[in-house]
Amino acid sequence: MASPQCCDNPPTLTPTAGGGTVVDDIGGLKAYTAGSAESKLAVILISDVYGFEAPKLRKIADKVAASGFFVIVPDFLYGDPYVPDNAERPVPVWIQSHSPAKGCEDAKSVITTLKNKGISAVGAAGYCWGAKVVVELAKSGDIQSAVMLHPSFVTVDDIKDVKTPIAILGAEHDHLSPPELVKQFEEVLAAKSEVKSFVKIFPGVPHGWSVRYKDDDEFALKSAEEAFQDMLDWFSKYLK
Repeated sequence: MASPQCCDNPPTLTPTAGGGTVVDDIGGLKAYTAGSAESKLAVILISDVYGFEAPKLRKIADKVAASGFFVIVPDFLYGDPYVPDNAERPVPVWIQSHSPAKGCEDAKSVITTLKNKGISAVGAAGYCWGAKVVVELAKSGDIQSAVMLHPSFVTVDDIKDVKTPIAILGAEHDHLSPPELVKQFEEVLAAKSEVKSFVKIFPGVPHGWSVRYKDDDEFALKSAEEAFQDMLDWFSKYLK
C-alpha cells in the first residue's frame, strides 16, 4: 500500500482541464462529464489517488466520449487527492480517509442516478485505487462492463467473484500488482467460462503508466495509447 509507485509522475491537477463540463452533483458527487447526455451508454472513469482533476484522465474521458459514450469522472476523493509532498499523510494514512469500499458505495449512487436519467448500460474503468472500486462493482453486477488498469488492492478472491465481462491491463514493472499476480487473475478468469475476460501485461512499463506517462517519453506514450485502445475496444464490445 505504501509503494512509492503510487507517487510516480504525479499530475499537475487542473480544475479546468478537458473539453467537457464539471457538474456539481451526479449521485451526490461533483464530476467531470463529457459526451452527449442523450447517449444511453455511460462509462464511469475512476481515478487513481490523484483524483478527477488530473488532465490526462480528463483527456481519456474526452476520447472515450468521442466514441459515443456519456462519460463521468466523479470526484470520489471529495476534493482531497493524495499529495506526495505531505509527509504527515503518506499513502497508508491518506487511504484511511478514502477507502475503495466507500468509493464503491458512492459509485452505486452515481449508477442509480444515471439509470434514473435513462442510461441503459454502464461500464467502469479504474486506475490503481479506482480499479479496486471497479472490481467491487463487477462482483455486485452493478455494471455491464469493467476494465482495470494497473490495479491496486485487488486480490485473487476478488477475481473469483467477478460476474461482469472484465479486462485487466497490467504492467511489467508493478510492485502493487506484479505480473505473477495478474497471471493468477487470468487463470481464475479462464476457469470462469460464464465471464468474458481479457488480460494483458504491457512490457517495459511501470505502475500508473496508462494515465501518468511522460509526454516526452515516446515508448510510454505509445503504451498508454495502446492501453486506451484496449479499454475502448472492450467497452465497444460489451457495453451495449
